[in-house]
Amino acid sequence: MTATDRSIELIQAAAQAAADKLAHDVIAYDVSDVLSITDAFLLASAPNDRQVKSIVDEIEERLLKELGAKPVRREGDRDARWVLLDYVDIVVHVQHSEERVFYALERLWKDCPEIALPDDAVATRGKADEHARAQAAEGDLDGDLS
Repeated sequence: MTATDRSIELIQAAAQAAADKLAHDVIAYDVSDVLSITDAFLLASAPNDRQVKSIVDEIEERLLKELGAKPVRREGDRDARWVLLDYVDIVVHVQHSEERVFYALERLWKDCPEIALPDDAVATRGKADEHARAQAAEGDLDGDLS
């Protein structure tokens, strides 16, 4: 079994929306062969809670406006550390960067095929590492000035 065309369409629109809101490390997996509850997962992260919320809101708005899709469930809003949008056909995980590293969902799904994403979404790969290095360098500079 493989992800449906509708699932791919939803994933690609959600990935583009996430990239437009500067998400980090956007990736999608076709999990249809190993899960019966959904076809695909989209993973994205952000360095702070406010950006997690912004990405989630943009994905929801874009999928509703462009594809008429509404999530059947939205979890994790209160803390905005890991927000899950369940569209039945796909599940979107937007995580704070720290949760992304800790839970490492990519390790769980690494044997599943990746779904091709728009170029903007692919370009987000490695952004979390770049951001962490920049923050560390900024911290070093702050330390030198004190």
